[in-house]
Amino acid sequence: MRLMAIDEAMNMSRQDLRRMYADYINPAYVRLLGLVNMDRHFVRASGVSIWDEDGSEYYDFLGGFGSLNFGHNPVEVFEAIEKVRQCPSLIKADLNPFAAALAHNLAQILPGNLSRTFFCNSGTEAVEGALKTARIATGKPGIIYCQGSFHGKSMGSLSVTGRDKYQRPFVPLVPECYMVPYGDAEALEQALQKGNIAAFIVEPIQGEGGIIVPPSGYLKRARQLCTQYGALMIVDEVQTGFGRTGRLFACEEEGVVPDIICLSKSLSAGVVPIGAFVTTPEIWDKAYGSVETALLHTSTFGGNTFACVAGMVAIELAIKRNVADNARQMGEVLMSGLRELSSRHHLIKEVRGRGLMVGIEFSQPEGLANKLTGGLAASLSYEYVASLVASELLNKHRIVTAYTLNNPNVIRLEPPLIVERHHIDALLNALDETLSRNKGHFGLAISAAKTAIHSLLQRR
Repeated sequence: MRLMAIDEAMNMSRQDLRRMYADYINPAYVRLLGLVNMDRHFVRASGVSIWDEDGSEYYDFLGGFGSLNFGHNPVEVFEAIEKVRQCPSLIKADLNPFAAALAHNLAQILPGNLSRTFFCNSGTEAVEGALKTARIATGKPGIIYCQGSFHGKSMGSLSVTGRDKYQRPFVPLVPECYMVPYGDAEALEQALQKGNIAAFIVEPIQGEGGIIVPPSGYLKRARQLCTQYGALMIVDEVQTGFGRTGRLFACEEEGVVPDIICLSKSLSAGVVPIGAFVTTPEIWDKAYGSVETALLHTSTFGGNTFACVAGMVAIELAIKRNVADNARQMGEVLMSGLRELSSRHHLIKEVRGRGLMVGIEFSQPEGLANKLTGGLAASLSYEYVASLVASELLNKHRIVTAYTLNNPNVIRLEPPLIVERHHIDALLNALDETLSRNKGHFGLAISAAKTAIHSLLQRR
């Protein structure tokens, strides 16, 4: 038996990292990243920047899928954790003052009467708790969710995640979950008329679905319909929360107050795993208001000291730095620049989003090139064009991005909300150069193939 020390892990080479990750974690994922030379070994991070083992600086426009609203390794969070280092982090046969304080602070910033919080460790756990709470509080089994949605991959969350690729291998899933088109209030009303519906769960903007912004007024109408038909409205703000869309919470754009809200990601500034769902006292008491029901839903690590202290600092940072305003301002700069690029590059099909939650959808190949390949060009483009662009941005321009899980033809841009104008300009210039240099889908494919071959040769 030989155990690795922390210093050894810190000084691991890129080649050793690939080998160990393949041996002990996920070999297929290593191969997938290696195809486009995206298996970097990053060793340092601060703010918007990360550095690889060679000392090269990259700008992070992925931001931990929206987890790093305040940048990498915010000093204030680590200082706060150090301050409580001697406090018990995990007893459970107690009342944790830091959990109580974080729950209090959340109640101050959340809309309406959302003031009873359950702490867990991730977004999918927050959704699981919200679904269970809706069922027990209403006494109804049905859950309505949206096509293209993403709420997590644990069994309950997966049952309301609207992509067949993720659901199919695990059927049968949780019963009485009904899918409707996103943004379609009429379809929602028809589903609510079933009469057995506990809740409707919805993202204010679909993240993994491809950064899809619903029609204006959709969330407000959904709120009205849920109230009319006696169903709870669950808003999943795991990715949109804490300023990303230009407001502290995206549901505030239309003045919507949900019955349950799901939070995670930047709730702890991306430093400590944490998740939470928050509901009203009335709904909480219906679900867990007696001695017999108080512990029906629990979490061992939920509400631990370090996670809650990180959450307290994250809320303070969001307000003190006014990151929602910066997200709105920098988002306007980014969207304006991307629309200008779209007017010059036919490979960009559409640019959409709000604040610093932005998606770039790429066009499909048409005409002779696609006919000559028997449709193969279109198939490859749909599955890989966004990853080819992401590879070019990473390998040629040192900018980190990724595609959205439910729509691999869309690149997501979710930089830390402290991003500045020069970071935005660097991304726009890099994308412009990438699309100018690689004319069309085949140009991108050839460039990416050269990168992959060079990467493979380097590994030998």
